[in-house]
Amino acid sequence: MSSEATGMFINETHTSAAIWQYRVEKMILEGKTKYQTYQIADVPRFGRSLFLDYNIQTSIMDEYVFHECMSQPAMTLHPNPKKVCVCGGGEGATLREALKHNTVEDAVMVDIDEELVDMVKVHMPEWHQGAFEDPRTTLLHTDARQWLVDHKGYGFDVILSDLPNPHEDGPGQFLFTKEYFQIAADAMSEDGVFAMQAGSANENYPECMVSCIETLESMKETFPYVAGYFGIVTTFFQPWGFVLASKKYDPLALAQEEIAKRFAERGVQTRYYTPRFHQAIFTLPDYLLEAKKNTARVLTDKEPFVWTA
Repeated sequence: MSSEATGMFINETHTSAAIWQYRVEKMILEGKTKYQTYQIADVPRFGRSLFLDYNIQTSIMDEYVFHECMSQPAMTLHPNPKKVCVCGGGEGATLREALKHNTVEDAVMVDIDEELVDMVKVHMPEWHQGAFEDPRTTLLHTDARQWLVDHKGYGFDVILSDLPNPHEDGPGQFLFTKEYFQIAADAMSEDGVFAMQAGSANENYPECMVSCIETLESMKETFPYVAGYFGIVTTFFQPWGFVLASKKYDPLALAQEEIAKRFAERGVQTRYYTPRFHQAIFTLPDYLLEAKKNTARVLTDKEPFVWTA
């Protein structure tokens, strides 16, 4: 890709302190669906990138970092994940990562924005890599939370919650609450594993992530094992947070050798989340532990997190 550009920029407001600019080399597609504005653009060095509501979501340069973190720790922790649900995950890459496990027999992806997914299928094939056409996949376009309510007792082994941040006036607020986490748990098997993207893991704005950890930790009877982790996502200019919650298995007790064994048996290949790196992603820096102690709170439907950064 050349470094020539259009003179066009997409501005993302990070916090009141900083705005990040992405130079557009070529605008592939832009417009508005029923739910959000979008741009699919080629950005120098980052390559093909997706913006939603002027926030970058993913770039071809390091989408694998985010999507492996989103999927692989939970999928690998479960000893035999057969039934998987992806909530959100419009690009199809979280689904792609889950389907790498040959144990999977049934993968349901629930993303409300059909228009966006249809565009991604055409313009971002590097992300889904045929996952939508996989015979194990069922793709649905409806509200993920309500769909899980309707599928209580379904017995998902893994639920991957790849949903938009809880912005003001957005439906995302109620996808980061204790009630939502319980709804997910009720749709899971007795040894189910839940993972979610939880927002920024940087020192500037850790409150969403640490509150998600705090909330899941408050549900000890449902999820005895809860662990925050993060990936270095250059596209976001910051480390990005995730939380894993498990009914039966401790992610910190999963040994490198066992991960390697499961990868080999299941035919899984990764670039970021590797057996050697497993313990590293779950090792949180002290500033996150301090933020959890000082600013975390239990998130509920009555008092959800509102992303004001």
